[in-house]
Amino acid sequence: MYFPPMETERLNLVNVSRKHTNFILKHFSDSRVCEFLYDEEDLENYDQAHALVEWFANPEEKGYNRWVMESKQMGGIPVGTCGFHLWDRQNRTAEIGYDLYPDFWGKGLMKEALVACINSGFQNMGLNRIHAYVAVENQRSSDLLKRLGFTCEGIFRDKHYYQGSYYDHYTYSLLRREW
Repeated sequence: MYFPPMETERLNLVNVSRKHTNFILKHFSDSRVCEFLYDEEDLENYDQAHALVEWFANPEEKGYNRWVMESKQMGGIPVGTCGFHLWDRQNRTAEIGYDLYPDFWGKGLMKEALVACINSGFQNMGLNRIHAYVAVENQRSSDLLKRLGFTCEGIFRDKHYYQGSYYDHYTYSLLRREW
């Protein structure tokens, strides 16, 4: 299994399912969550959230996923998402993405989730390289990746065109041998 459910000290990571549709709407319609996500417009309605949930359905077939991070301490309420996409099986690389609801920022939950994701990527997907793109303005995300051992490889200039402007992103990578 490439994308198994996982458990950490404070979180259960489960693949997105229909039961998460209301959370996905709340999460990806919040401007604080989406502030640096320049690849998609904020969600505006239930149908858009449902379409996103369906897009993430059947991750084993599609080769990309999104885990919902459910808090054990708060009765399983969703607090964020993380997962892999752009999986290049031949070259054993994938991009990792993540987002956390603002009420839970600064508590170490994302680091805890990403450690599990990274382990899964190297073990279950057979990855050699995990990369991430971070908007240059997103200092918190850059700091997190550095704490996890990622190397900043430079700036991907004008990576995203969003709402009439181009946005630069840092390119980070972590190799299996560095983990």
